[in-house]
Formats: sequence, C-alpha cells, structure tokens
Amino acid sequence: MLIDKDKDWTSFDVVNKLRFKLKYKLGIKRFKVGHAGTLDPMATGLLLVCAGKYTKAIDSLVLKEKAYLADLKLGASTPSYDAEIEEDAQYPIEHISKELVEETLNQFRGKIEQFPPMYSAIKVKGQKLYDLARKGKEVEREARPIEIYKCEITDFDLPHLQLDIECSKGTYIRSIAHDLGQALDSGAYLTGLRRTSIGNFSIDDALSVEECAKWIEECEHSENE
Repeated sequence: MLIDKDKDWTSFDVVNKLRFKLKYKLGIKRFKVGHAGTLDPMATGLLLVCAGKYTKAIDSLVLKEKAYLADLKLGASTPSYDAEIEEDAQYPIEHISKELVEETLNQFRGKIEQFPPMYSAIKVKGQKLYDLARKGKEVEREARPIEIYKCEITDFDLPHLQLDIECSKGTYIRSIAHDLGQALDSGAYLTGLRRTSIGNFSIDDALSVEECAKWIEECEHSENE
C-alpha cells in the first residue's frame, strides 16, 4: 500500500490504523503489517506499508533509493536539526548567495560520510541517541557512509531554501541541512520534508491514510482470497 503520510502522524500510527482496518475486514485477530522506511512525524509523503506475506519484502524495499523535497531555513540552528525544537542560535546570512549554495552543495553529492543527529533512534552502547539528547547529553557518534545521487536547488529566497534530494538508505536529511549550514559559515535546519519516491514507487500513486482505510472497507473479500 502506497500511503501519503500526513504531518504529525508517526509511521507507527499509520501501520496501526491500517492493521486495525485489515483485521476487522478479514475477521482475524492477528495480521502482520509493517512499513518500509520511517518518516519523522513532521515529515509528509510516501510511506510503503506491507501486509501479510508482503511483509517479507520490507527488508529489500528499505534498501531502495529515496527522493525528498527538503525545506531549510538558513541562518539559524536547532538541537534536533529540524523544527521540532526551537532555535538555539542565529547566524549571519548576508554573505550567502544562490551561487555559493550551489558551489557548496558539491560537498554533499556522491559518496560521503555523515554523522547521525543526536535526536535519532540509533543506539550507542544500548541507549537510543534521542533518549540521551533529551537528558541534555551528547555522545560521540561514528560517521556512516551514504550516497547522495542528486542534490539540486528548487527554490532560493533567503532565509528559505528548498532542495530536491535523491539518496541512499540511511541518509538523514536533517543532517544534510545542519551540515550545509555549517559549510556555508552559517547555520541551517530542516523546516519541512516530503518524501516523493522510494525506488520505482511514486507519491503520485499514493493514497491518504483515510482513503486507504476506506478502500479496505469497500473491498470485496471471500474466504478463498
């Protein structure tokens, strides 16, 4: 199922909603449902939800390249690298031009090393980074190899910047925003994110959660299916 996730929904919320609808429709107590690639609550866009025997495909779907439209604010930063937490610092942006951003983006194309944000679910010595971050602690993180296939400017209007990004599994768009701000001798954080594709699956073919739930309700079902 191709879902266009709304803002403020967690990926788990989407899975729970559709699992409930499927279990009720099929008249069974247990039914496997999962998603292929988490989207943060503030992000919108394509979420692949697999059910039944198709949950076996999740591991392969997670590996597929992904595309995003990312909205950034230049000249400020937040501890989470996105708008979930209030700004904690401001920086000059008078020296930033579209040409400078375009030149700097060359550092973020191809195979690069990326440090995950503290506000992430990655575990260090058995503890999730975001749990440590909420306690005001910061720990050393290991850089991880990722690949950026495309990173292009689609809108530039200081302090606003929008990027069209295609990337490999494991890429944190929040970290790209933060790192780009530093590379510009300024600051930046993510104000909006929309996933537009996963492999050959496009947001153009996706349904909202409510549309998919309604489709499940209206589907004809027989015991032989």
